[in-house]
Amino acid sequence: MQPLPPSLTATPPELPDLETWMSALLQGSSRFGLLQSSYVSKQAQLWSAMLDPQSSAQALAEPVVASALGDRRFASREWRDNAYFSYLKQSYLLASDFLGELAANAELEAKSKERLQFAVKQWCDAMCPVNFAATNPQVLKLALDSRGESVTRGIANLIADVHKGHISQTDEAVFEVGRDLALTPGDVVYENGLIQLIQYRATTPQVGLRPLVIVPPCINKYYILDLRPENSFVRYAVEQGHTVFVVSWRNVGPEQGNFDWDDYLEMGVLKAIHIAKTITRSDRVNALGFCVGGTLLAAALAVQAAKGESTVESVTYLATMLDFSAPGQLGVFIDEKGVAAREAAIGGGGILPGVDLATTFNALRANDLVWPYVVNNYLMGGTPAAFDLLYWNSDSTNLPGPMYCTYVRNTYLENKLRVPGALQNCGVSVDLGKVDRPAFILATREDHIVPWRAAYRSVGLLGGEKKFVLGASGHIAGVINPASANKRSYWISDSYPEDADAWFEQASEERGSWWPQWSQWLEEFKGGKDAKTRAAPAQTGSSKYPAIEPAPGRYVKQKAN
Repeated sequence: MQPLPPSLTATPPELPDLETWMSALLQGSSRFGLLQSSYVSKQAQLWSAMLDPQSSAQALAEPVVASALGDRRFASREWRDNAYFSYLKQSYLLASDFLGELAANAELEAKSKERLQFAVKQWCDAMCPVNFAATNPQVLKLALDSRGESVTRGIANLIADVHKGHISQTDEAVFEVGRDLALTPGDVVYENGLIQLIQYRATTPQVGLRPLVIVPPCINKYYILDLRPENSFVRYAVEQGHTVFVVSWRNVGPEQGNFDWDDYLEMGVLKAIHIAKTITRSDRVNALGFCVGGTLLAAALAVQAAKGESTVESVTYLATMLDFSAPGQLGVFIDEKGVAAREAAIGGGGILPGVDLATTFNALRANDLVWPYVVNNYLMGGTPAAFDLLYWNSDSTNLPGPMYCTYVRNTYLENKLRVPGALQNCGVSVDLGKVDRPAFILATREDHIVPWRAAYRSVGLLGGEKKFVLGASGHIAGVINPASANKRSYWISDSYPEDADAWFEQASEERGSWWPQWSQWLEEFKGGKDAKTRAAPAQTGSSKYPAIEPAPGRYVKQKAN
């Protein structure tokens, strides 16, 4: 059974044609010749070693090429101890390295080369012998041992996933939002056609005078910040004495397909801030945005700055991009042709299906989030393990077409948000430099969605005092790093040179989670001059905004499909 390669997006990036690529390669014929000569030589060395019985044992002990550090595809012993499978592995690795070097040395302009390298890597990842039943020793052995039952189960799993519309990455029957995930006690205290606003119940005798309003990404469900009690960022913030509000974005359907970017600012971010401020009777709120939620939050605060309004005391940006000049691998999916096609299809109304976004994000890490599950589920007939983070990752969220098209054009494609006055949001010209609130900016070192150097550029864009922290790990694991676990590390410095690498060279590494560092920073902004805290409220909401339903609410339970 041959696995089906994942579709990346409905409008894939336009790549150089083969003639253009080969022409670019041949322009540097001496370099091309050296690469080709090295590849042929190593393949001949490998082939000779495998054919010679006397050299075979030595070839297994001293391979011509080895897997890269962290590559788990060839972990089983057969890839090392069996001459045939060792040859398959090494021949594949040599070919992959050769194609990767060809793409890296193609004389193309930067954008085209980046796309070519991405496409080559995707193709090489898909063609790995691990991904095919006939060339995977574990699949073959299991099929024989189970007398074909593993094949039958795999076909059944494939059919089930085709009906679901995505590859199963976890046992989805194990989890239910509100029963196993999103458990921090609270209530929905406001809702409109786009958001529900959740207020969480206090767990400390005193709470800060100013509440904390969290704006999660609208391209995912908010409960990434409230998975389980032991790794819930929301619960941690409540335990630090904050009255916490969280925006729960609606998983839009066709009836909400006309919402645009300004609606997400006005009905989403700005409305949440107003309601939280009204319920707590505070002068200002502290605000936090994660990923796209941070981009929305910064744009909303720029709108307020243009209008002379000031309702936010401090801002936290988690893995947020405001300058899109170097957006990383996601940039390969964005070009004028693709954006124009989306605008023609859904720019005036309609939805971008959540599965399109999920598939694209998974493709960025196909060897972690696609092919292992193809092998386990379909080739071996296995059931993926229960994992809360991957359940959340599979819980897709639709976006309204007008909002999505405006966002992609003004950020990834034209990078206008960073240019003072280049954008009109909510009827005013926006300038991030006028957002002069103290800011805590977190990036994560291995983030493949918001590269940390891109996030560092926010230090120079925003007004006010800034504190930049670089966490270890990636876009999710680097953010969801509970203080109680005391894992990983982070880097800090009080000096902020223009260049991100210069900052890193003089930053100091601290062990453990960045959460306490953030909590300590936020203490200063809990309250006013006379008092920082007040007695915790006995219940959520207010007479004007009473509790509507218990958290996590209805909106987060709506499925994209």
